[in-house]
Amino acid sequence: MKIKNILLILSFLFCSYLSFAQTGTIAQTDLKKKLIELFPDADISEIKNLEGYTESYQLILNEPMDHKHPEKGTFKHYIYLSHCDFKSPMVIETHGYNTGNIKSEVSKLLNANQVAVEYRFYGKSRPNPVQWQYLTNDQAIEDYHNITTKLKELYKGKWISTGISKGGETTLIYKSKYPNDVDVAMPYVAPLINTQEDPRTVDHVKIVGTPECRAKIIHFQRALLQNREALLKEIKEYAEKEKMTFTEVSIEEALEYGTLEFPFSFWQWGGKCEDIPVEGASSKELFDYLNKIVGISTYNDQKYFDLLPSYYQHLSELGYYGFDFGPVSDLLKTVKSTSNSRFAPKEVTITYHPKYIKKVRKYIETKGDKILYIYGGFDTWGSCAPTPNPDLDALKMVLPGGSHATRVKNFTKEDQEKIMKTLDRWLK
Repeated sequence: MKIKNILLILSFLFCSYLSFAQTGTIAQTDLKKKLIELFPDADISEIKNLEGYTESYQLILNEPMDHKHPEKGTFKHYIYLSHCDFKSPMVIETHGYNTGNIKSEVSKLLNANQVAVEYRFYGKSRPNPVQWQYLTNDQAIEDYHNITTKLKELYKGKWISTGISKGGETTLIYKSKYPNDVDVAMPYVAPLINTQEDPRTVDHVKIVGTPECRAKIIHFQRALLQNREALLKEIKEYAEKEKMTFTEVSIEEALEYGTLEFPFSFWQWGGKCEDIPVEGASSKELFDYLNKIVGISTYNDQKYFDLLPSYYQHLSELGYYGFDFGPVSDLLKTVKSTSNSRFAPKEVTITYHPKYIKKVRKYIETKGDKILYIYGGFDTWGSCAPTPNPDLDALKMVLPGGSHATRVKNFTKEDQEKIMKTLDRWLK
């Protein structure tokens, strides 16, 4: 048996023993009673334990739409609590989108309790209809703050916040608004974006990798649109097979947006230059690779609906990226704007507030102690990463050639030890 598996089993048995020793009874009932006391209006149900935990619960909270005006009503907010021991650290994962009960890498590294919080108005936590004026970062941060404040009555050990991508950005925003809520923040691949169409992402794809690879990407983009009719046929056949509909965004738009998106996603997700189809590739080979890197399903009706909250937030407060028409401008027929605003809710006027993230960035870069950043060197979003002041007690780790999927486990043994020593020092 591998040492890792033995340690996990021992950790599980140790947690079980502590829970029994502390109460003299089965702790499951005791914890649930305490959760009911803390969240009297919540729907609390037991769920399957993730590896290493003794108890797990789904909590459906009646979350205020507007924390400053509770009379405005509530929505159902889903969170997932996984318990090991009241004295162990607690990880709060500030998911940026929908979530289920998934164990974060940080929770694994620290053998910690965990509470995974779905972002308001995403996934199951989405009211119908969405009242867009309440989908703000400040309202979401109040959600996280209130949950943390209550659970700290039970979990009095060290607290760590973490999140990935938009969830990591939420970790940084949360840290800037309530710096004392957690002892350590550990965001993964988190951008802090400057504008609605941050030019740094376009600049990134023009310099990352090798000149040969970048030229191959442009050739592939042009091949997609030069074989327009054949690619549209491929998309139609794929949509029929997968039972997808394209009424909100037409397949013509899907092809052009997918083509424009390709360089961003290629570097974001660690595409391999040798895999890009070459001269003479069939329409199926072209489509299959576009679908692998971008995912044509991004533009189908269901995904369009699912991502409306994301585009609303990016275009109102978070900022986003734009498309570079340069390589294919002479081949475009449908897409007229470099903006992602095409995918935002149509029933609401969106106003961008550039000062919001700039204020967050200023705090994070000048006052953000005990933040451990994880980035991939090739990831397009890495171009929007904050640069903490060298005088801060913070650690920024960038994996050379890494993608948006970069995690601690991808680093060298020496770098992993550096990360763990830093966490250990901060959490003592």
